[in-house]
Amino acid sequence: MEWRERVFQNFKLYAVTDLCDISAESVLRKAEDAFRGGVDIVQLRSKQLTDFRFLQIGQKIKKMAGRFRKLFFVNDRLDLAIALKADGIHLGQTDLPLPAARKLIRQAGVRMKIGKSTCDIRQAREAVRDGADYIGVGPVYATPTKPGRKPAGLDYVRRVARCIRIPWVAIGGIDLENIDNVIAAGAGRIAVVRAIFEAKDAEFAARELKKRLER
Repeated sequence: MEWRERVFQNFKLYAVTDLCDISAESVLRKAEDAFRGGVDIVQLRSKQLTDFRFLQIGQKIKKMAGRFRKLFFVNDRLDLAIALKADGIHLGQTDLPLPAARKLIRQAGVRMKIGKSTCDIRQAREAVRDGADYIGVGPVYATPTKPGRKPAGLDYVRRVARCIRIPWVAIGGIDLENIDNVIAAGAGRIAVVRAIFEAKDAEFAARELKKRLER
């Protein structure tokens, strides 16, 4: 099995950026610390960066991920993910439909995992039918990265744990204070934004989250 596939099959901790241009250099430092602390995937997410700046930062994180033999994903923007030859793309419910994304990836001649955000079991099952490689499950708790979004809650995590057989990752407001409850609900993989990228010590935060997941 190729190492990237092995990392994907076994990933536990997934870190997502939420950056504007002024915070880009800080995020690069924290991304490196996160990889050092045990993060398996870093996803570049930004609603504010220009495409040029996104590509600049993405190239640096991709190179960093390769150095640590970890994975680099892109949020929403399949065109930029293809340009960067990212390891994966994560799509929201209002983004490009998954079958269309798969077709474009194939036409571009690149290999890329596709993830899909879901907030209820109907969306989860649809993503599985459409061929998602993994799904995001949440938001588990209220989070400022999804303003106005009602949390899906731990009940959704429990239902996915019972019903879904492809890889899935719980996301949304998860941190060291509540991660044990998410794990107890059945999650073996989590994605975080603030718990790493707003931590004073991103390496320590990643290491502590990973420890909880590996117990």
